[in-house]
Amino acid sequence: MESIQSIKQRFGIIGNSHALNRAIEKAMQVSPTDISVLVTGESGVGKESIPKIIHQLSHRKHGKYIAVNCGAIPEGTIDSELFGHEKGAFTGATATRSGYFEVADGGTIFLDEVGELPLTTQVRLLRVLENGEFIKVGSSKVQKTNVRIVAATNVNMFEAIKKEKFREDLYYRLSTVDINLPPLRERQEDIHILFRKFASDFALKYKMPTIKLTDDAIQLLLKYRWSGNIRQLRNVAEQVSVLEQNRTINATTLHGYLPSGSNLPAVINSTKSESDFSSEREILYKVLFDMKADLNDLKKLTMELMKSGNANDVKKNNETLIQKIYGENESDTEFEEHIEDMEVLSIPQNANNTSAITDNAEDKYHFAEEIEEEETLSLHDKELELIKKSLERHNGKRKLAAEELGISERTLYRKIKQFDL
Repeated sequence: MESIQSIKQRFGIIGNSHALNRAIEKAMQVSPTDISVLVTGESGVGKESIPKIIHQLSHRKHGKYIAVNCGAIPEGTIDSELFGHEKGAFTGATATRSGYFEVADGGTIFLDEVGELPLTTQVRLLRVLENGEFIKVGSSKVQKTNVRIVAATNVNMFEAIKKEKFREDLYYRLSTVDINLPPLRERQEDIHILFRKFASDFALKYKMPTIKLTDDAIQLLLKYRWSGNIRQLRNVAEQVSVLEQNRTINATTLHGYLPSGSNLPAVINSTKSESDFSSEREILYKVLFDMKADLNDLKKLTMELMKSGNANDVKKNNETLIQKIYGENESDTEFEEHIEDMEVLSIPQNANNTSAITDNAEDKYHFAEEIEEEETLSLHDKELELIKKSLERHNGKRKLAAEELGISERTLYRKIKQFDL
């Protein structure tokens, strides 16, 4: 059996932290078996390396290895991608197609972002795990496959199960063995080693001298939280290598390449990404609805003033409403000042003018209705504006935009389609 060090060299894994070594050791131990493995960890920690180790050290190493990003496939086509379809099964199905489970028979399938699978697809996957059977879309024929499944996720699976977004029975089928990869901030002894490796690689790639960090820059590197983990560290190393003329980098220079907004842990917790965002949205809606109610109260009070023309009578008949709008401690003088600031229509005693006054009041009422309509429409506009800004900020990358907005990538995909972006 190969050593952990030789496995690291073979698969290009850098680091000596205990948690990393333990994860590799577990991958080596489960490789000879056919049990399902679930790899967990934050985005950017290198989860894709573990399935490769498991496949290459298993008896399936001569079979196919297929990596599938479940979050990147639209909900409407993922069943066809995984299980295949028959000709004419749906619009555009001009020929019979073999799915990944059929193609990878005798090999290994890596299901990345498995937490993003739709519930209907989860049921199909559970059947494959239980007895190796699947049915193509549009077919009634049961087919058999001998595929080993290794899955990965950065979602808090217990929260997803609690919210009924992921099947509990499927979770326990997938996670016969759970291998967790630690975030970079918990591998401090590996951060500088990784940075030096990336800097050396980019110096070779771009044919320039290798950058070196001063002691204060190294300390800054170690103290930073690295929300994007290894992927972010590599990105910073590449930027500094390409942009800096001086090849000795101090802390001040390095600080300019570390986004202050990202100085937090990057674990994608479904509670934060969806629940907290939903709560904030509900608060915003409540504020808007309260403003709408206040506006209706003001309209009612204004209509009373327009009809009576007597502020004292209006105050006596609408005492509760006035306290709600202006507060319980509102004095008579302050209320009268408010009344003076309002444009109140005085109603002449001449009965012939009644229709003109009514028309004027109706015009103001219709104007208020138009304002209400514009406010309602603005919620749609704000949602559209937020989606546009997020997509622009992340250069059209739906996954990153969805994370920032606190919604799933499929929900964002539907919104893009809905707003014709």
